[in-house]
Amino acid sequence: MTGSPFGGTARWAERLAPLPHRHVLTLPAAPSAVRTARQTAERALTEWGIGLTHPVVGPALLILCELVANGVRHAARPSGELTVIYASGGDCLVLAVHDRDPRVPTLYGPAVGAGGLATVMELTHGLGGTAVVRADADGAGKGIWITLPL
Repeated sequence: MTGSPFGGTARWAERLAPLPHRHVLTLPAAPSAVRTARQTAERALTEWGIGLTHPVVGPALLILCELVANGVRHAARPSGELTVIYASGGDCLVLAVHDRDPRVPTLYGPAVGAGGLATVMELTHGLGGTAVVRADADGAGKGIWITLPL
């Protein structure tokens, strides 16, 4: 991947330092990435002691699948790959998807429209979570970060 995901490895690693559980996955921007990202999340959550029946897990997996699918749809041409970050602490779950498409989506307001990002935002807010887009330092990519309370 050209450039550093999430504005530089040091920046995102610093943000996640307080969270004891972290996993990073780089995938080709292909349809199979959605399934792989979900299966990896399920394994990581189980290893971290977060049961798949936890009320946040089902919506979190849907959010993750929507973000990865959007990355596949929009970022396959610029870099050919996506980076997915999973992290958890005692009271929160963080999911982030990074791609090298320079277009930054709108997460709030009427510009969100219907479909994938609207679903992501509805689920995130319904769970009391937050969503943030962080542009890469070089402006050639971005990450969408979702934080959900556990």
